[in-house]
Amino acid sequence: MNPARISNRQLSLLSLLLLLAIYSTDASIHVYDRDPFREVGNAYLVSGGSEGLAASRTATPLPRHSTVVTATDGRSFIRFQNITFRRTEASAAKYSKNERRTGLVQVVIFEAADRDNIGGSPYGGQRSICCTPDLAKVEGCKQGEVIRIPSAKDPNWPVTVNVYFRGKSLTAQLRTTEAYIMKTGMYNLFFISCDPNLKGMTLTGQTSWKNPDGYLPGRMAPLKKFYVIMVIAYALLCIAWFSQYVKFWDDVLQLQHCISFVVAIGLFEMILWYFDYSYFNNTGIRPVAITTWVVTVGAIRRTVSRLLILCVSMGYGVVRPTLGGLTTKVMLIGVTYFLSTELLNVTENVGTISDIAGRARVILVLPNALLDAFLIMWIFTSLSKTLTQLQAKRSSVKLDTYRKFSNALLITVVLSVVWIGYEVYFKATDPFNERWQSGWIITSFWDILAFALLCVICYLWTPSQSSQRYAYSEEKGEDSDEETEALNSGSPKGDISLVKQERREKNGQNTDEFDLDDDDDAEGKRE
Repeated sequence: MNPARISNRQLSLLSLLLLLAIYSTDASIHVYDRDPFREVGNAYLVSGGSEGLAASRTATPLPRHSTVVTATDGRSFIRFQNITFRRTEASAAKYSKNERRTGLVQVVIFEAADRDNIGGSPYGGQRSICCTPDLAKVEGCKQGEVIRIPSAKDPNWPVTVNVYFRGKSLTAQLRTTEAYIMKTGMYNLFFISCDPNLKGMTLTGQTSWKNPDGYLPGRMAPLKKFYVIMVIAYALLCIAWFSQYVKFWDDVLQLQHCISFVVAIGLFEMILWYFDYSYFNNTGIRPVAITTWVVTVGAIRRTVSRLLILCVSMGYGVVRPTLGGLTTKVMLIGVTYFLSTELLNVTENVGTISDIAGRARVILVLPNALLDAFLIMWIFTSLSKTLTQLQAKRSSVKLDTYRKFSNALLITVVLSVVWIGYEVYFKATDPFNERWQSGWIITSFWDILAFALLCVICYLWTPSQSSQRYAYSEEKGEDSDEETEALNSGSPKGDISLVKQERREKNGQNTDEFDLDDDDDAEGKRE
């Protein structure tokens, strides 16, 4: 087979490596610790990273050897620091001590839109990264080097920097330097060698990727401002909710205590996300401790929110005083969901995402999605039973509240399904992440949707003097919503206490009437 050709399998591997480069970085300081060069077609390469970078707001570059860079100085660049290539002793032994150039490694930077400007194809065959004798005749490239076709928009791009081994030296170094970004785009970095004698070479060092406003990658930069808005939104919700919560403390239901916890932890999570991105933006390093805390708090908030919705759908505190035999099942699904969400979030956000972490994320997404689907089915099944019971009891106030809640929940599920479809379409039609400037919307949508549903729940179950109209009552039939409202709104606290004390069982038929599931009868009676 002609060495200038790359098989379909090899081409697929190259595409996979490029995709991994695009999705494999979560920090603007990329560290390489003896990373091995991988053989792809007729080249050996290491993916150095890929990020969306905005154009510099100033045309004045830094002094060549300057290391004083502020996070918001308006410049955008990729800086190379302590980049060292190490070849094997067997490879170095093939040359004499006095030879000037005994191996070439090329640093290649290109925009995603110019990806076809790297590599070539002789006679319409498969694309090759490195120039071969056949390609040298067709493309006019230099044999043994990466094929570079100047961009139609800027002949200086893609950028290639040559680093040579000298004599029998085992290492070659790239001095500290910067590549300034003057055009907004998705930039990719590869370290490539076309010399088969350099097989087994490794890479050590780091690169710093900086945007005009700081070190946050372009896809993540808008999220810092987004979380400021979310902090303000949750703060306003907290003020509105807790003012009522404290004012009507004597009439607060157990369900409203749970809502208060979700509101408070939601605000705490948004604050942590802001500090996480702010520290990242200023230093270029993802703070492991803060990131671990924020994903853990987020996992707790998501778990408690889903259990809250499940308990509300079951009629907890409204048509039944306890969950009965379902308590163990609810706790079990809660613990399972928390562990699944925590593992997924830690894998996705904490530390550098390597190839192994990428595969692990795919594995962890599936159980999380299955648990969400199971919870949705359980929620709507329970909600249907609760609505049926409220209709049978002719509880007009409670029934109206649950109908509004079920409508809001249905809209949320429909929007979620539609957005998942859009997210799949978005990623499938943008394999090289060229629409990175809109990528932050994918993440922010879920936070907005969760906040909107929480606002609806807070509105429907706002603490008030008439909160007891939502409370569980064992009176047969409906204990007259109008009478309850009158007692709660116009009577002194002593009368309200009488209403609370009227919860007693009159006959055996009533007990069966409130059971949602046959398997909780025994435990319900014990409680």
